Amino acid sequence: MQRKLRVFDTTLRDGEQSPGCSMNLDEKLRMAAQLERLGVDIIEAGFPIASHGEFEAVKAVSGLLKKTTVAALCRTRKEDVERAWEAIRDAKLPRLHTFIATSDIHLHHKLNMTKREVLQAVNKMVTYARSFTDDVEFSAEDASRSEIDFLAEVVDVAIKSGATTINLPDTVGYATPVDYGNMFAEIRRRVPNSDKVTFSAHCHNDLGLAVANSLAAFANGADQVEATINGIGERAGNASLEEIVMAFFVRSDAFNATSRINTRELYPTSQLLSSITGVKVQPHKAIVGENAFAHEAGIHQDGMLKNALTYEIMTPESVGLTRTMNLVLGKHSGRHALQKSCAELGYQLNNDQLQQVYKVFLQVADKKKSVGEQDLVDILKNHSDIVSAAKKPADLRKELTG
Repeated sequence: MQRKLRVFDTTLRDGEQSPGCSMNLDEKLRMAAQLERLGVDIIEAGFPIASHGEFEAVKAVSGLLKKTTVAALCRTRKEDVERAWEAIRDAKLPRLHTFIATSDIHLHHKLNMTKREVLQAVNKMVTYARSFTDDVEFSAEDASRSEIDFLAEVVDVAIKSGATTINLPDTVGYATPVDYGNMFAEIRRRVPNSDKVTFSAHCHNDLGLAVANSLAAFANGADQVEATINGIGERAGNASLEEIVMAFFVRSDAFNATSRINTRELYPTSQLLSSITGVKVQPHKAIVGENAFAHEAGIHQDGMLKNALTYEIMTPESVGLTRTMNLVLGKHSGRHALQKSCAELGYQLNNDQLQQVYKVFLQVADKKKSVGEQDLVDILKNHSDIVSAAKKPADLRKELTG
């Protein structure tokens, strides 16, 4: 039987905390609408008590969405819970998400609280949150660096107090997949009624392991993953939503799970976020980077021309890109890719012509990072003595444009 993966998007809250990624009200609403179109289960709209503007943004998102749960973050403080509820009370599907740190380093240096005081705060505020809504998520901040016995106590209290989702975050990106997965397995083994709640993973990418840790958590009983578009977030960012989703999509044999995500909306969602924040994804970013479906090496290009499955484990269309054979011409390119690119410009080269043009092409490629269309046109024009063109580029363009 297939498991159901619940996708919790925190682009509007944790993601927006990334330097340079703040959004105004209109931008948050545009992003929220696209996230609903993408099919995420929960959108964490913000931290209402942080500011008046944040409160208004969460309230506006709550009134906009029709089929997506809207979560508001709040500390285990009465005023936080009340402010969060005021912001989301008109949402069709509201969720209160309350948290407190559980690691010794946070207790001693940030909270200045004893473990007993933390347990009391969890009991009191989860109970209070539950008085407003049946959908309450509790997060044990810095769970991955918390002492396991105390973490189990905290989770037990949270469940008994009415939490319906338990989040065990790797807040500072410290965990490894084995350790993080084992933590979920151990907590679920130790805590009574853990099978009655949803466990969630929230991972940061300080060691580049956020996606791997999220997948390890799922393998050990977490049915919800918390992530952001393009992996934006504090410091090195959060787990990348598109990478997690496509891991489940491509490797359905390994995970045997389904989700509500429309994968064809992944690339448009990524592009919208980049346009709003002005922060572009790195070219080699998995799934949505401009090089994700690009090929320069000659062996790869040859394989792609014969069958895309040779070097692509997913199609561009599956993530919302129009299929283009993105063969990047450079010093690693082979003759087949060069011949195809020349043909697209209207030059049909026989083998002898191709060999001669290829020699010139390599000379140019050795001097440049990539050889663009205009570079190729110049090569062909400048060596008309060795090139017999079926149609010149200018004539071809006239035909194409009518």
